[in-house]
Amino acid sequence: MGFFDRNRKELAERGIDPDRLPPGQYFTDRFPVLHAGNVPIYKDLTNWDFRVFGSVDSEVTLSYAELMDLEKTTVVTDIHCVTKWSKFDTQWKGISFEEIIRLAKPTSDVTHIMCHSEFGFTANLPIQDVTGEKTALLAYEFANAPLEPEHGYPLRFFVPHLYFWKSAKWLRGIEFMTSDKPGFWESNGYHNYGDPWREQRFWGD
Repeated sequence: MGFFDRNRKELAERGIDPDRLPPGQYFTDRFPVLHAGNVPIYKDLTNWDFRVFGSVDSEVTLSYAELMDLEKTTVVTDIHCVTKWSKFDTQWKGISFEEIIRLAKPTSDVTHIMCHSEFGFTANLPIQDVTGEKTALLAYEFANAPLEPEHGYPLRFFVPHLYFWKSAKWLRGIEFMTSDKPGFWESNGYHNYGDPWREQRFWGD
């Protein structure tokens, strides 16, 4: 029996439905770290800001304190990394993306957003994947504690139904766009969309 089959069997023995795992994934209780480059360290957030721009009626720049004044949401859900691990029932707290929609008022022809992070990292997402019934947050807490630096402190985009690289760490801005373009990882071979249930890991999948 291979590793993935053993992992699913172990889940069933624990009373957890193994069908919660997308194809090619294994379950872990850990929270592995994957990133490129350095981890930004913030001694304080006095000069930190978050920018919303692009095809919007109102461009917005918020301080961390102003961001924390927005309505909060808590979500419990599974997450899936392109490196094949999945973690169940993770708890996140953040600002609903609908709050950003409300403030910035994107134009009716917006089709995609681009997440802009520290060091120039970016990730693109269709607008329908972050609005309506979809769970999309600007997350600042994981498991009732502030995000660890390696997991995106002080702010991380959170869109759990796609592979987890789409949940961009160290978020500094959201750009509303009227057409699509690949972000950093997508430009380096990762799939443009990233659906775990369709194993969309790389271009061509």
